[in-house]
Amino acid sequence: MFDLPTGLSFLLLLCIVIVCLFEFINGFHDTANAVATVIYTNTLKPWHAVIWSGLWNFLGVLAGGVAVAMGIANLLPVDVLMEQGIAHNVAMVMAILVAAIAWNLGTWYFGIPCSSSHTLIGSILGVGIVFARLPENVTGIGVNWQKAIDIGMSLLISPLFGFSVAIMLMFILRTIIQNKEIFKEPNPEGTPPTWIRAILIATCTGVSFAHGSNDGQKGVGLMLIILMTFLPLQFALNPKFDALAASAAVNNIEQIVQKNAQKGSIAPAELSKAGEAIASLKQDISTFDKDNSKSKFAIRKRIQLLDKKMKVFLEFPGLISESADRKQIKDNLGQLKTYTDFAPYWIVVVIALSLGLGTMFGWKRIVVTIGEKIGKRHMTYAEGATAELVAASTIGLSTYYGLPVSTTQVLSSGVAGGMVASKGVKNLQAATIQNIALAWILTLPVTIALSGGLYLLFRAFI
Repeated sequence: MFDLPTGLSFLLLLCIVIVCLFEFINGFHDTANAVATVIYTNTLKPWHAVIWSGLWNFLGVLAGGVAVAMGIANLLPVDVLMEQGIAHNVAMVMAILVAAIAWNLGTWYFGIPCSSSHTLIGSILGVGIVFARLPENVTGIGVNWQKAIDIGMSLLISPLFGFSVAIMLMFILRTIIQNKEIFKEPNPEGTPPTWIRAILIATCTGVSFAHGSNDGQKGVGLMLIILMTFLPLQFALNPKFDALAASAAVNNIEQIVQKNAQKGSIAPAELSKAGEAIASLKQDISTFDKDNSKSKFAIRKRIQLLDKKMKVFLEFPGLISESADRKQIKDNLGQLKTYTDFAPYWIVVVIALSLGLGTMFGWKRIVVTIGEKIGKRHMTYAEGATAELVAASTIGLSTYYGLPVSTTQVLSSGVAGGMVASKGVKNLQAATIQNIALAWILTLPVTIALSGGLYLLFRAFI
């Protein structure tokens, strides 16, 4: 497909296969989050549940867009990485993948619900931190810390949000639903009433689709890092990049900013920063060379910088007063971002297949933990529906805002919250909660250390 020497073609293919393996493992590691409730309430038989979940995970990836994928891809300054040899870039990618897969498999083997998102981000941070401290890296750039903080906050807040909302939702359900059948434990020998089954299947579908739309994009983001590493000419910038159209969009933004500056609504400091970003992008577009990867990375970086600067104008009250001007800026920024925020459709399909197929294997270990070991009894219909409703809505919102979030953490905290709402903290199994919390605390430091160490090791041998 691509014009690469045989050795690099083999390494590229190997990296693509390992990304697919990561997403496959992510599938069976996280499938339990969607199917545990329908299995333990006898709503669906296990194999029916995992096949159904796999289908909706697949569709979720296809429909999820690329906002989360860009968040993952932008954690590392890929343009800076291009300054080192291809072998060292391969070492970095391999270290990220091997560290993430090792931790995911380890926690799955012991049946501990653990965040694949947490794992992946820790692995990326590990190699970025080590890269920043290498003697030859005179810039010291290694991690996009602002993006890392944004992602870290979403991972921190989401389980607390899931736990709290599940408690509130359970209290609301007890108040408005008169039929108490939904608050009873499932009959091991029978299936729940039809209306309860419909609710549980709908929430299972929602979690599966939301998981695909969010977690699937992490694999897409990894794939983009790999392709930009091996094939910067093809993937640093959208092949559909149109210099004339991009220049027109930048000029429109500049005119709106200057018009508002003349009105006195924009202070000189903000105007200067915006002007620098606009001028730099215009300069890079005017000297654009489609056969030069550094030229493409320069435009990519300038578009991202302009987007960041203009968000200040759009979010700060009064800087851009007219709604028509604000809309025009957003439209032009959206056009520019299509040149940086893109993923070829074949990547999305490959990741969707990997995640969808992965949901059909290895699911039982985590299902048992969620279904039997978080609480001291089996979950009720209401607890199961509450946990999945909270998980689906939280993940859906995170995908909308382009933030990676942990399906595992949100669902597990939702299950715990629902059980606490039923019979208090005493209804939880302390040992399981401690194991989940310990895995949550250890994931970042372990994966950072593991991926950083592997990066140094692989650099020495590749």
